[in-house]
Amino acid sequence: GNHRAVVRVDVTGDAVRVRIPWRRRDQDPEQRGLIILDAATGIRVDNLVRVDVNRAFGDLIYQPATGPGEYHVYYLPHTSTGRRNYPTVEYPPPVATAEEEWLRRNGLSLEGAQGRWSDLPEAEVVEIQAVDELNSFFPMEVIATREETEALAQRDPNASFLLFPEDRTRPIRMVDDLPFRWAERGAGGVLIGDVLRGEFYVLQIGVFAHRERLEDLQTAFTDLLASSDGPRIPAANFTVFNLKGVDSKGRDFVTRVDVEKGKVLPLWIGVQIPEDAEPGRYQAGITVRAQGAGHQEVGLVLRVSDTVIEAAGDDEPWRLSRLRWLNSRISLDDQIVPPFTPVRVSGDTVSVLGRRVTLDAAGFPTGIESFFAPEMTHLVETPRQLLWGPVRLALTDDDGEWGVESPGGIEFMKETAGVAIWQSHGSLGPLAAEVRGEMEFDGNIEFQVVLRADEAADIDDIRLEIPIALDVARYMMGMGYKGGRRPASYEWSWAVEHNQDGAWIGDVNAGLQFSMKDTSYVRPLNTNFYLSKPLIMPASWENEGKGGCRFEEKGEAYRVRCFSGSRRMEAGEVLHFDFRLALTPFKPIDTEAQWSTRFFHRFASLDSIASTGANTVNVHHATPINPYINYPFLRPNEMKAYVDSAHDRGMKVKIYYTVRELTNRAPEIFTLFSLGTEILSSGPGGGAPWLQEHLNGDYIAGWYVPDLKDAAVINSGVSRWHNFYLEGLDWLVRNVGIDGLYIDDVAFDRVTMQRVRKILDRHRPGALIDLHSANQYNVRDGFANSGNLYLEHFPYIDRLWFGEYFDYDSDPDFWMVELSGIPFGLMGEMLQDGGNQWRGMLFGMTSRLPWAGDPTPLWEFWDEYGIADSRMVGYWVPEAPVRTHRDDVLATTFVRDGRTLVAVASWAPEAVSVSLEIDWDALGLDPASARISIPEIRDFQAEQTIRVGDPLRVEPGRGHLLVIEEGSGG
Repeated sequence: GNHRAVVRVDVTGDAVRVRIPWRRRDQDPEQRGLIILDAATGIRVDNLVRVDVNRAFGDLIYQPATGPGEYHVYYLPHTSTGRRNYPTVEYPPPVATAEEEWLRRNGLSLEGAQGRWSDLPEAEVVEIQAVDELNSFFPMEVIATREETEALAQRDPNASFLLFPEDRTRPIRMVDDLPFRWAERGAGGVLIGDVLRGEFYVLQIGVFAHRERLEDLQTAFTDLLASSDGPRIPAANFTVFNLKGVDSKGRDFVTRVDVEKGKVLPLWIGVQIPEDAEPGRYQAGITVRAQGAGHQEVGLVLRVSDTVIEAAGDDEPWRLSRLRWLNSRISLDDQIVPPFTPVRVSGDTVSVLGRRVTLDAAGFPTGIESFFAPEMTHLVETPRQLLWGPVRLALTDDDGEWGVESPGGIEFMKETAGVAIWQSHGSLGPLAAEVRGEMEFDGNIEFQVVLRADEAADIDDIRLEIPIALDVARYMMGMGYKGGRRPASYEWSWAVEHNQDGAWIGDVNAGLQFSMKDTSYVRPLNTNFYLSKPLIMPASWENEGKGGCRFEEKGEAYRVRCFSGSRRMEAGEVLHFDFRLALTPFKPIDTEAQWSTRFFHRFASLDSIASTGANTVNVHHATPINPYINYPFLRPNEMKAYVDSAHDRGMKVKIYYTVRELTNRAPEIFTLFSLGTEILSSGPGGGAPWLQEHLNGDYIAGWYVPDLKDAAVINSGVSRWHNFYLEGLDWLVRNVGIDGLYIDDVAFDRVTMQRVRKILDRHRPGALIDLHSANQYNVRDGFANSGNLYLEHFPYIDRLWFGEYFDYDSDPDFWMVELSGIPFGLMGEMLQDGGNQWRGMLFGMTSRLPWAGDPTPLWEFWDEYGIADSRMVGYWVPEAPVRTHRDDVLATTFVRDGRTLVAVASWAPEAVSVSLEIDWDALGLDPASARISIPEIRDFQAEQTIRVGDPLRVEPGRGHLLVIEEGSGG
């Protein structure tokens, strides 16, 4: 265990008594066992009687078997089973171990001392210890007894609540108990703090609702005054993080805060000290009031030094000045990032990189055009039409079928480089309709549709119709459908156990994702935690189980119909039918970056990494320079030294840093718990010992690294922590010089990812983001396709690494849709068991060092061939210059001047021979003098030469890399 009392026995005897004043925060110590060890020998004391074990103290009688000396009483011993990183930790109940003879000899029983307590010699409690400072309960988790708490309340019998100002270095941790230090000190008073000029100074006030439930807490501050007519720091410089803030989209919000009777709430407060503040002693009053419960006041005295601190104190995490990051609007603007181009509006069309949308009078697309070439490496002049007809919101009732009619047409409300916003007003059958559309530079379009019934109306259905051109609707993923060739027909209905609110349909160079959202949409948890906080069903679309989607071929269109079913709308009722269209691809694939950026996914010496040919290092957490999960700020000097050394070698360093979960080592952790479930998710508790011993039970246990005692809790979803995360990234880029991020699943939304990209591009041009995900198509994760789940982030990602549990024996269509990233403007790498290196080459994919598989032989061959100077033409391109004419044996070409590399890979169940059809003109080669060779590549293929026109034998699940070049012919 992590806690013990050191007891000294100075007498020789068969039994001694001891009272341990542990003042424990756990609620049921009588139900938990304890262990006594002889300090000198480590021998366990079996003869023990628990006379009285409660939260305030433990009265014990035991046999000092080895005589006088020190004994250690471990009072929270635990067992750990299950997975190392997701342990099941339990605190065993008391077990009777005392011998009957010892009990009889000393007049004891397992039920107690039977009057013998005062007759026994008393041992002395020397100290109560924790295994380290992290695990210590002192001083803020050493409880006041019930009697002490009641006595404290009686000092001010008319007060409805009490206030306890507290320094930032002693975070308030308990909600069910007062710390003993408060009982000793008393309520109210003045907090004195030392502060530097320019510092964002943080303090806290504990609110104890000892008499009644408190509703709608409010605060007020006076100016900080040096004297009545001297310098002042205005009250406007104060912030109360519990009561208001700025959300991750930059919107101000106010939170109502209530406190249940008998509970403690910490109010976390910050005040910005101006850099030009005159040094001296400043004082202010802080008032806290609750509705119908009066008010209480405390004082604040700040002794302002003449020293100016950099960055408001952000360079020193212990100061907690970074809490101001929670309310940051960093990189929230309408500017764009490479390779995207500004949004252009011309009449009723809106254009972004490679895509053009034509809008109807209501503001919905009547045409969507893609200018991406089939190769996905560049744009073309002749577009591909994605739609077969207009996107429409339709209503049916007894009088017929209606679409949204807007006689006034659309009005553009905003046109900037980053976004175009339009709106329309009209009707949808018997309902008034307002449509708002917003298209950003990445091709994401958000629609907010508000329908209002001025009179009661019976409606058969309100639905979204998306008719996609049949030749475009080649692939599909989402809504429970595994990625691959789309079905001829498919039906889907809403279910909370499934993490599904949309689907992607399209071809490699043209497609769209549609998704439907509730107005109170909150991003669900992901990766094993989905069922703890699942998708909020969109009320209007789901309509109490009546809603769903149908997909079917009809004529020359693939029709998507997302219906909501019958309902009655009363007069004045309003419904919201919000949905999103994300137009793919987002950008051309960057083959040059794919060939030249070579990852080493582990912390190691830079010389050893360089020797492999890798040039980009991903540094995980649980490493010497980045020890604690998602809080990479505690060893900045060590991290900077490593990064600088990498830069000297021409290498890049990226770090693991996400917001899915947060280490217990974060100095702000107790502040975040004071904000309820805004930032940290509610849950069943459990997990690592630290979590169970220091938190209040309402959390979801995350990743645990036992060696570092790094115990994480799960974030709640989109919150102000994203603002903190972004400011943290900005700090790392500027102060440490990291070259980007490795993100292991994404817990934030596309707005935050867009802000991430802006920060990186503005401070570290060429910075990289790679996204990893395990296959989430399983019951724990709501059968989510990872690609569909994270597609909104793909515009800002540089590479995919999809990942554990992906089946590389799946067909090529699954590879294309769920693994490669190519239909979205990305390229990827393989993970599970190293992937399949022959099939991977069709998509330009290798495994990643040193996690699984060894790509170095392929890297060496790429350099020898000069693949960086080639033009990749995938097997999916209609005019591909090399073809096999088999659906289960495919070929991708990498064309250079006078030389072509061909990747051939098989999905055939047995060995087959294929004849290559080669477009010699496209390759710029003369078949009469061409030579085809299969070069030796270690662990990939043996060297051989074949004659032009000869069949090529391909083993099942394998393939070849062939070089076609000018030669002697044959």
